[in-house]
Amino acid sequence: MWRQLFCLLFLLALAPACAQASARVPSVALLTIDGPIGPAYADYVERGIARAGAERRALVVLQLDTPGGLDTAMRTVIRAILAAPLPVACFVAPSGARAASAGTYILYACHIAAMAPGTNLGAATPVQVGPAGPGPPENGKDKPPSTMEAKAINDAAAYIRGLAQLRGRNAEWAEQSVRQSRSLSAGDALAAGVVDIVARDVAQLLALSEGRIVRVRNADWRVQAGAAAVVDAAPDWRTRLLAVIANPSVALILLTVGVYGLLFEFMSPGAVLPGVMGAICLLLGLYGMQLLPINYSGLALICFGLACMVAEAFLPSFGVIGLGGVAAFVIGALLLMDSEAPGFGMPLGFVAAVGVTAALLVGATAQVALRTRRRPAPGVTARLEGEIAEMLGDAAREGWANVGGETWRVLTDTPLAQGQRVRVVGRRGRVLLVAPFDAGMPDARAQDRKPANGH
Repeated sequence: MWRQLFCLLFLLALAPACAQASARVPSVALLTIDGPIGPAYADYVERGIARAGAERRALVVLQLDTPGGLDTAMRTVIRAILAAPLPVACFVAPSGARAASAGTYILYACHIAAMAPGTNLGAATPVQVGPAGPGPPENGKDKPPSTMEAKAINDAAAYIRGLAQLRGRNAEWAEQSVRQSRSLSAGDALAAGVVDIVARDVAQLLALSEGRIVRVRNADWRVQAGAAAVVDAAPDWRTRLLAVIANPSVALILLTVGVYGLLFEFMSPGAVLPGVMGAICLLLGLYGMQLLPINYSGLALICFGLACMVAEAFLPSFGVIGLGGVAAFVIGALLLMDSEAPGFGMPLGFVAAVGVTAALLVGATAQVALRTRRRPAPGVTARLEGEIAEMLGDAAREGWANVGGETWRVLTDTPLAQGQRVRVVGRRGRVLLVAPFDAGMPDARAQDRKPANGH
């Protein structure tokens, strides 16, 4: 009995240690960037690294496939990587992926740089001052960059060189990727010392990373992720929604739909649905614009154009105000984006399609207003015919008469005297045709007012 009791106490003492050992089974967080790097992905990476640190992961693998992105979003991602409490491995994958422009900076910032076969990186020149930035060649020679362009290139080159020196990678090629837009394949990048590993998949990356010593927050860290479980932390609905709203084309559509929704609600009070949907779309569009590096002159032109198109519905100018608003809207849309980063430009075809649609709406509004103006008031001619009028002066052929309290120009075949009563017999444009009223002829309106029995 004492032996059984001793075994039981030993197992109870050993249980916490076993639980702690099982809790220390290493795991790896897998973050995925598949598209232009913008505010949505920057927020996603920040939260993913913070969560991985709180959950004590052994490593964060950032799987990357991007054409580039916004400078502000890229620097946000890099700051999160440099401040991470655990190692971050950048893996350009799957085969056929790329880490162009902003992706190259992120790869250089990570503790471990890896690529899959058939991938490439580079072309890190700031796109707004890229090969097409300085302008057309003059006399067969490239036009030298302006002072601002040179400052931007030097800043980007110094930034990526600093990252390369921090991680002990090829700093010379890093600077060439900025100044000369150079690119490398996976094999060439490994040979040039730009990346540390070439792996087929995440499992091989973890195996090849096992035992590596990296510098994390000024302390050495031995990577122990060879047998770690991979926890896929794919972008959630919040990240996907932000990515959609932060698309310049979607933000412009939301802004336009929002304004038209409110317009329809004002024109038809009580409809409710256009007003509610318009307010939601307008707020989402403004939020998307807040996330993007917009040109405020372009945004002002867009707002002015929308205001003119709305004014056309309430103050019909037969298209003059509306078409001016369409022109302002199109020009503002072309000037809206302050950056030419891949994935964040405003497509010319899209702007043209939105402009044509707005012009058609303005044309329809102007046509309705024109038809309304040309249409005579219902029953005006019928009311005037047979009306008794009084001449305001002598008239041999033309004159003026008081018809129902209004002064009208009249034509007659019989000379008429001032104060003489006449009957309206027709109308020619804005001129009434009259004839002398026969005192012996009963007044039709008076007969209509007389009772049927004659009393």
